[in-house]
Amino acid sequence: MAGTIQNRDKFLNQIASRLDRPRISSPVDRPVWKFRPQDEVLKDTTQDDLLEVLKEQCKKIHTNIYETNQKDLAATLNQVVSGYGGGPIVTWKDERFSKWGLDSLFKQEWPCQEMDVYEWNHTKGKKNIAKAEKANVGITISEITLAESGTVVLFSDENKGRTVSFLPATYIALVPKSSLVPRITQAAQKMREIHKKTGHVASCINFITGPSNSADIELNLVVGVHGPVKATYIVINDL
Repeated sequence: MAGTIQNRDKFLNQIASRLDRPRISSPVDRPVWKFRPQDEVLKDTTQDDLLEVLKEQCKKIHTNIYETNQKDLAATLNQVVSGYGGGPIVTWKDERFSKWGLDSLFKQEWPCQEMDVYEWNHTKGKKNIAKAEKANVGITISEITLAESGTVVLFSDENKGRTVSFLPATYIALVPKSSLVPRITQAAQKMREIHKKTGHVASCINFITGPSNSADIELNLVVGVHGPVKATYIVINDL
């Protein structure tokens, strides 16, 4: 359901008056920049090239990366989850899991052992967060993936709670190969295209670069301070 904005004109008029100038109500023309160096980074790279860049970056951000196809995805996911010690597992509610042949796993038919899998359900309210807090593994899907920085971009909605990616002890991002872009420049362009096409973009967009890191104390890097201790990206060849 779309929200409503209350007292917008009054608020904006007050800001304009404090700035001692008339309020600008006409559309503002987008500037045309003569130089755009951000467009030149990784220019004309193929998806295979971007995947190699992502693999190298994952070494720097303490993130494991696997490459697989849809046929072998279930086996690869089972391998990663087992390596993390199994469940409990929390996932988004997303039809792509079924499309990729993961129903057998998510219905607790894991080859290695029985797993407790919880699917996000917006009607359950805070129960979702409680499940995410107790989960050993969180599994989501990257909508856009920045090869340069090793960043996955998550679009939250009622079926895709943001806590799935940062409350569990470990985190797995399923990364369609088609989602790879060079850097945040192209990610922003892609999100703008989505908004132009659909008239909607997620109100909560998370950019996640591997497990949490902090070097606040004496510049000593500590991984997993305020989020998952370990992270894995599973790249799915969907091209």
